[in-house]
Amino acid sequence: MNLTERIATTIRDVPNFPKEGIMFKDITPLMKDAALSKDMVMELANKWKGKVDAIAGVESRGFLYGFPLAMELNIPFLLIRKKGKLPYQTVSYKYELEYGSAEIEMHTDCVTKGLRVLIHDDLLATGGTAEASAQLIKSQEGVVAGFSFLVELSFLEGKAKLSEHSGNIHCLISY
Repeated sequence: MNLTERIATTIRDVPNFPKEGIMFKDITPLMKDAALSKDMVMELANKWKGKVDAIAGVESRGFLYGFPLAMELNIPFLLIRKKGKLPYQTVSYKYELEYGSAEIEMHTDCVTKGLRVLIHDDLLATGGTAEASAQLIKSQEGVVAGFSFLVELSFLEGKAKLSEHSGNIHCLISY
């Protein structure tokens, strides 16, 4: 069985979560399989080796595989968090959601001019949070080298929103 098939058979579908009519793709069973998780990190490392200078993980599930990926590539891991969660000086970016607005931030000393940053998260849906993360990186004069996701919900067309920031968009599995 190849990696995509292994991921597909491990991810759990949870019907009607968080609301009626939604089929939630639960990645938590992936975390119970250490060998599969390691293979996923290695697949991502092989894809991005030599192409990025840092990984920015999006709170909180982007931390789960983003930090091990950064360690495997021996590059810095940068935290993108919800406003008010970081203790040092921050830069923030406010963006609109379907149901309101949100604000994310990172420390001011994370990104230097020209730093090639890979934005990593668990799921690509509409692309709103990843796009906001790209704007945050660019506001610090960093370069969005690409986007990395475990799962893509392709019917929501999130890649289209992200393509203006980078053509390098990689997902381990698409639904």
